[in-house]
Amino acid sequence: MAMIDFWYSIGSTYSYLTVMRLSGVAQTAGIDFRWRPFNVRRVMMAQNNIPFKDKPEKTAHMWRDIERRAARYGLAPTIPAPYPLPGLVLANQVAILGAEEGWGEAYTRATYRRWFEVGQPAGEDANLSDSLSEIGEDPIRVIEAAQASRIVEALTLATNQAMEVGVFGSPSFLVDGELFWGDDRLDDAINWARVGKLT
Repeated sequence: MAMIDFWYSIGSTYSYLTVMRLSGVAQTAGIDFRWRPFNVRRVMMAQNNIPFKDKPEKTAHMWRDIERRAARYGLAPTIPAPYPLPGLVLANQVAILGAEEGWGEAYTRATYRRWFEVGQPAGEDANLSDSLSEIGEDPIRVIEAAQASRIVEALTLATNQAMEVGVFGSPSFLVDGELFWGDDRLDDAINWARVGKLT
């Protein structure tokens, strides 16, 4: 079965659209996705690319664009969601730990749902505790473990790897060295995984 690396960062607004539908897309398309959390804030700062800071018109368009696309997918976010996320780094450290332990995908969906549909900022309580409890994980254990130096370093390594393969934003999809950026490029990534070209 074909494999696509799904590079995402909790804190990316457009990644909500991908995260909430990717398991269904994978099943329908017959494609495996490897969920790869990283720190998009660090990438953007390194590239001097802060897309929505002090840009109210662009920010307003982003929220309306997400709202329109969400309706297409049967999603019902409360727009605007809290943004930006002060807890972005911790949210992704938890995702890194979850990827190691096998619950990262479930946590990511839960934390995005609570962020976008309940208004709880990801990476902060009550989102962290509620999302982890929802998927059967002990919030106290996980939050402590996610702040250990080993996980901090693992997120740094993952972010370095993302930059090495050319990732500059979230969500991104990597297929045999080909990079596709944005939720609206998911179908292109799937086509490339199947036939090595766009169809």
